[in-house]
Amino acid sequence: MVMNRVFAIAFLGLVGLFAAGCDGGESKADWEDVKIGDIGPVQSGKGPGGQLLKTANFDLYIYEAPGENVGKLEDLWESVYARGVRFYNYRAFSANLFRVGLGKRFRWSGTQSLLRAAGGKRMARIALLLADGELQNVTVTGLDEPRELSYIARDLSREKAIVGPGMMTLRVRGERLAGERGVCQVVAYPAFLLPVMPPIAPLGEQANRREVKFTAAGFGLKMSPDDFVVLGPRKYLSERVTLGGLFFSNLDGTMFLSKGKPPQLKPSFRVFVLVCTGINY
Repeated sequence: MVMNRVFAIAFLGLVGLFAAGCDGGESKADWEDVKIGDIGPVQSGKGPGGQLLKTANFDLYIYEAPGENVGKLEDLWESVYARGVRFYNYRAFSANLFRVGLGKRFRWSGTQSLLRAAGGKRMARIALLLADGELQNVTVTGLDEPRELSYIARDLSREKAIVGPGMMTLRVRGERLAGERGVCQVVAYPAFLLPVMPPIAPLGEQANRREVKFTAAGFGLKMSPDDFVVLGPRKYLSERVTLGGLFFSNLDGTMFLSKGKPPQLKPSFRVFVLVCTGINY
């Protein structure tokens, strides 16, 4: 488990570029599942000479909260909404115990307060600048040895994949929408990658073949500046052998402060907040 922490720290914030696509998935406009967030400084998005880069700019925040407090997120899910979010397969997304919600700027302070009420602690803030059609991978956790991972596939069958050593990442892709200014189509899903993309072409091709895309737990939506989307677990899983457990659970624990008590190391779960800070297409 110590090595897992080393991987997580060593690769946190590491961003790689790969090619990916999205089939648009299926819509679900009438469900009431919802979620939480937090926001930060706007990135300038300017290149040399002060010119605006043609990118969609995002801040990705990663929070951790005590596993015992996962039920306290219910108020957070009710503070955001999922209308307009699209899925490859919503039933598969839900069966993998993933949950997502969309919020607007006026909800920021309230959702931050609700996350703090659940014991949430901000662990990282990562800036993403996505050119049209570009994707980036943000490391969530690392594996120092191979293991079998169970997940629900897009056809709702239970599948297994051998992953490791390498990184479980959150892959985010941005795409310009023809005829719409100030709007970006965002797609995100978990993906497992080797630790480093080899520079030698044959080895790079082999690494790509060993990549595992968990699109069944993916989603997409249109985002404008000041929109934010929150991704979190439906429940706390005290294991790392399922996709939901590996992606969200930190069994090594995080140090939390409680009023009137000494700091305590507790198993925790992760919550991701992706904030659109600007679109310069």
